[in-house]
Amino acid sequence: MTAQAAPWPTLALDDWKDTYATLHRWTQIVGKIRLALMPWINHSWHVALYVTGRGLTTSPIPYGTRSLQIDFDFIDHRLVVASSEGVIRTIALRPVAVADFYALVFTTLRELGLDVRIRPMPNEIPGATPLDTDREHASYDPEYANRFWRVLVQSDRVFTSFRARFLGKCSPIHFFWGSFDMAVTRFSGRRAPEHPGGVPHLPDSVAREAYSHEVSSCGFWPGSGPVPYPAYYSYAYPMPDGFDAARVRPDAAFFSRELGEFVLPYDAVRTASDPDAVLLDFLQDTYEAAADRARWDRAELERNQVTIGRAPQSDPRLRLGSGGRREESGVG
Repeated sequence: MTAQAAPWPTLALDDWKDTYATLHRWTQIVGKIRLALMPWINHSWHVALYVTGRGLTTSPIPYGTRSLQIDFDFIDHRLVVASSEGVIRTIALRPVAVADFYALVFTTLRELGLDVRIRPMPNEIPGATPLDTDREHASYDPEYANRFWRVLVQSDRVFTSFRARFLGKCSPIHFFWGSFDMAVTRFSGRRAPEHPGGVPHLPDSVAREAYSHEVSSCGFWPGSGPVPYPAYYSYAYPMPDGFDAARVRPDAAFFSRELGEFVLPYDAVRTASDPDAVLLDFLQDTYEAAADRARWDRAELERNQVTIGRAPQSDPRLRLGSGGRREESGVG
């Protein structure tokens, strides 16, 4: 099961909803460890996970003069906990209760001499049981965990191309374990009105800091509730007048009044003859709908003539070396 086999796999929500619910909580355990140890970075960027060639990672987390890294491996189906001393411990990803997974993770950390404490109440999950006592969620289907990761791999790749078009402040492409979605966010540079808060099990101060400035944000979400299928989304905060009435590509995209954002079913991308082009059209059109109506300074914020994998064609000083690396040429 690799990213090369069916790069855009089927991922019907009903087929893996139990694994989804368990994995959501497992990622919260790992994400909260990063939250506990990382210095605060604007808009909560310090808490997110990142897509790798095998799964999801915390990236290095500081612990005094040491560091640790925790990776979900969705090919060999294991959690890898590594310290900067070169010590590695693994935990099999298999059907176990969230509470048991919680205990395994913290036992492993203690074996590595890492004393970490987290708040066990899940974030952004209404009515959730604390992670250290949750025995209801205990499913893990490796096939669907792998499929989910393969969707993230493709989404990350296309989002990276989209992100490269923007010169202004832009987030990393990161995976938020609270909402269990991948996102990338562009900023106009202007302050936004105070966010109303009200996100379940998330302090209002966190939501308000996350949305302290105007944004156009897009991402991928496996779905639930009003969108019972995997989908791409795009929204603006604050929402400019007329944004919800904008015409965007492809035809399968629509504005959800319940969510306050544009939605594009994943299957409309997966089944397209050119999935990359369809997804990029959606990302670009919804961004333009937000930026134009909010009067962003697009001339200053955007980069023109970008080709994937190459230097900007407008800058003759840069070329791609024969080994695939970027080289400067003709620079003093």
